[in-house]
Formats: sequence, C-alpha cells, structure tokens
Amino acid sequence: MMKLLTTLLIGSLVAATAQAGALVDLSANASRPAANDMVRASVYSEVSGKNPAELAQRVNADIAEALKLIRAKAGISVKSGQQSTYPVYSQGQKIDGWRMRSELVLESKDQGSVSDLLGKLQQMRLAVGDVSMLPSPETRRKVEDEATREAILAFQSRAAVIAEQLGKSWKIKQLNVQQGGGMPMPMMRAARGVMMAAEAAPAPLEAGESLVTTNISGQIELAD
Repeated sequence: MMKLLTTLLIGSLVAATAQAGALVDLSANASRPAANDMVRASVYSEVSGKNPAELAQRVNADIAEALKLIRAKAGISVKSGQQSTYPVYSQGQKIDGWRMRSELVLESKDQGSVSDLLGKLQQMRLAVGDVSMLPSPETRRKVEDEATREAILAFQSRAAVIAEQLGKSWKIKQLNVQQGGGMPMPMMRAARGVMMAAEAAPAPLEAGESLVTTNISGQIELAD
C-alpha cells in the first residue's frame, strides 16, 4: 500500500511539473508628485559645564519653558527628540567637563506658525536644528495609492506584451509592492551653535513637492 501511495505522489508531481508553464520575472514602477504640506523642525537646548546635575537642571528648565510655548500653539504637535550627555576632554585626554543636549521635534501643516514659533524659541535660548518639508501622512497615502494603481497597470501591460509576443496566456504567480521617495526635503540645517537666540526668525518656507514612487516586482507564468 505504501508503495502504491508513493508511486501516485510521484506521478502527481511529475504531472504538475509538466503542466507548469514558463516563469518570467518582471518589474514596473510609477512616480507621482506629492505636495510638501507639512513642516518638521527640531529645536534643542545644549549647555556645557563641570557639574552634570546643574546642566540637567538648566536643560530641563529650557525644555519645559519651550513646551509651554509650543503647546499653547494650536495645530502644532511636539515630541521629544534625541537626548545626550557626553564628556568634554582636555588636551591631556582627561575629562574637563560635560555637555548636555535635549531636543524637541515639531510637526505641523501651518508653516507660518512654525516659522514664527521658531523665532520665539530662539529668543528663549534654544537653537534650531533641522527644518524640513515633507508630505503629511494623509497626503502621502493618497499619492501612494495613485502611484500603486499606475504601477500595477504598467506591470500588467508589460506582462501582456510578453505573453502576446510568445503567443501565450499568462497569470500572476507572485507580486511584491514597495513604496519609496517622499523623504523630507531639508530647508535648513544649522551647524552647532550657529542659530542662537540673537538671530532673526527663519524666513518663510517654500514647500515644493516630493516624488513618491511605487515599485512593483513579480513573476508571471506563461501557458498555452
């Protein structure tokens, strides 16, 4: 009985292999512009000194004061960014002091409010780090959907051309979808200690667009 089952299984595999058509790997992509309708900016407090506890008090006080101002502005979200404490060495490679930094990250669709807020935060002894423009999540999702539809149509069109030239019918065996593009566009990247309180408020931001791309890769099977 076992011999009969083994023979039937092998026979089924051979038949399935014989019926399978040629496999062809394909890829296609589509890109669409997405409006940079959101601004992301970072501000930070950074101090140096001999006593880490005193530095922490100063940084925490700066951040707490900044949070009060930011939270009073409607339509602007804020979250904690990078925080670091590291030693400052003397020429003799001995620890001569400490430097502490704490960062806040702001996001909003209201570019004017963010620009105004950054100016006020600089007057409070905070420095501006990076300022970038990028598509908001809802804008990005909408454009990704549009690019995905176009990429799938391009994949199907390419598959149909290959099958037609070979006089075959076809079906999709495997499909992979990857999204790309739409990365933040840097508008300002300050060097350490450059953008301090004495500077004027940042200039109005030019939003522009980002290119969002959908890449489709997969495999089709050709059959008679």
